[in-house]
This record gives sequence, C-alpha cells and structure tokens, in this order.
Amino acid sequence: MKSAYELAMERLEKASPTLKLTPQQLERLREIDSIYAAKIAERDVFLSGELAKAQARGDIAEMQQFQQQLARDTRTLRNECEEKKERVRQGKE
Repeated sequence: MKSAYELAMERLEKASPTLKLTPQQLERLREIDSIYAAKIAERDVFLSGELAKAQARGDIAEMQQFQQQLARDTRTLRNECEEKKERVRQGKE
C-alpha cells in the first residue's frame, strides 16, 4: 500500500514529468550561473562605489537612486539568467 506522499508524487510526475538533463546541459547551466553571478557582482561593486561617493557628499536622493538602480539591475540580470537557463532546459540553446 502506497503512502499519500507516494501517490501525490506519482500524480505530480504524470502532470509534469521530471526533465532529464544531459551532462552538456548541466555544464551550460553552471556556466550561465557563473556568468550572471559575475555580472551581478560587477554591478554591485560599481554601484556600491557610486553609492559610497554619494554618501560621502551627503546626497540622499542620489543614494536612493543608486540603491534602486542596483536592485533593478540585479533583478533584471537574475531574470535574464533564469530565461537562458530555461531555454537550455528545454533544449533550445
């Protein structure tokens, strides 16, 4: 007799089967993660420096602008990363 968990997992597997990724796809996913981690770090370093300069000048409006830009850039890069990874998972890249 199967547990409720096992039955639920079977239904889930039927609804959306688990993707089997090739070693090449796994490597490409790691590569994409690495590239985007570097891009995010680069933007963080740059904008943190600009933020520090604005803070030294006491310009609160500019500080807020850099904080918002950092959040926006990070979100954009993460979304791009996930889109590329999804294309790899689907075999389109």
